[in-house]
Amino acid sequence: MKSIAAKCATALAVLSLSALPVLAQDATAAPETPAVSPEVAYIFNTLLFLIGGFLVMWMAAGFAMLEAGLVRSKNVSMQCLKNITLYSIAGIMFWVTGYNLMYSGVDGGFIGSLGPYSFDPVGGDALDTGYSTASDWFFQMVFVAATASIVSGTVAERVKLWPFLIFTAILTGFLYPISGSWQWGAGWLSEMGFSDFAGSTIVHSVGGWAALSGAIILGARKGKYGADGTVHPFPGSSMPLATLGTFILWLGWFGFNGASQLAMGSISDVTDVSRIFANTNMAAAAGVVVAVIMTQLLYKKVDVTMALNGALAGLVSITAEPLAPSMWATLFIGGVGGAIVVLAVPVLDKFKIDDVVGAIPVHLLAGIWGTLIVPLTNGDASYGTQITGIAAYGAFTFVASGIVWYVLKVTIGIRVSDEEEALGLDKVEIGVEAYPEFGTGSQRL
Repeated sequence: MKSIAAKCATALAVLSLSALPVLAQDATAAPETPAVSPEVAYIFNTLLFLIGGFLVMWMAAGFAMLEAGLVRSKNVSMQCLKNITLYSIAGIMFWVTGYNLMYSGVDGGFIGSLGPYSFDPVGGDALDTGYSTASDWFFQMVFVAATASIVSGTVAERVKLWPFLIFTAILTGFLYPISGSWQWGAGWLSEMGFSDFAGSTIVHSVGGWAALSGAIILGARKGKYGADGTVHPFPGSSMPLATLGTFILWLGWFGFNGASQLAMGSISDVTDVSRIFANTNMAAAAGVVVAVIMTQLLYKKVDVTMALNGALAGLVSITAEPLAPSMWATLFIGGVGGAIVVLAVPVLDKFKIDDVVGAIPVHLLAGIWGTLIVPLTNGDASYGTQITGIAAYGAFTFVASGIVWYVLKVTIGIRVSDEEEALGLDKVEIGVEAYPEFGTGSQRL
């Protein structure tokens, strides 16, 4: 994201709305361009945060439907439960301490301050900030929830509910905010010039690193990999649900990237938001097309799950810099993201890393790619600084997440038994089957 202070300073300066019609008595006179008042800029900036926030919140439904479609029928209810609960935990933890750790008192350092976030008073008009602080908190909060959703899909079908929720609380309340402060909280990476507009690394790769550490420590699902190295596919329960989830995520991404402009009080800001929307859309489209072509060439059949993840990888790839690229550069960036998914999935299988929904290629690897390629179109970024940021986020998140996962494993345990895994987590963990009349569920008249 761009600096909030910088964007709001622009919005509170002398701004023009030349696109508005001007009624003049003298038709030959040059039309006047009225300046935007601080109040109007405040309203539009706040509106951008709120619209972007509820679009990103809607991505929680996208993650839920994507995961529900890609897991087996006996685990669908569990994924739905995990996603609505992790979203709720993320919101509470980000208020309890997450926001202040990420944004308060970082001052070029490595961490902010502890303590709950304080909202403006009812009816407040903090014009000096350029936006409602509650709208900013809400927008930032839905980002942290997205990070936790990435982990949910990777470790599906064999992780216990409560250890997963404990990990979610630690990730959203501490790990994500601490690392996020390094860039978006004006921390040390921001001082170095690291660039990540809307979170290819800060959100997506962080979620991907946390998911990777969990997948390694948790282990693969029973029967996924044979002793001779063969890979046994576990088809998902519903491709329509997975497709719906992808389209919901695609829609929500316009808020994710577009609202990261952080200001809508001037013509230039609105124009930039529009450009971000167009680039975001086209990067996803390129990811789909490349994934479809590559699966046809490599496997002689098109894999719908690869196409879905190709869209998401294109979106993740463009998230680090969705404004500056030309359309050709956008298609290239998104297309490479789609290729990464197709090529990375079999590599993970060779290492017996079981990623149920493909979140590691989509969010971690495409996130690294998108962050690394920023200097191609943004002259203010450098490859050396981008690599430094990628490495820092990776090392911190992978190690810290691994410690949390390991402590949970040796204390309360993180994996269900073989018998419970075979029966399905819907039945043994929560007692509510998604499809009780089908599969292993009881038949009803």
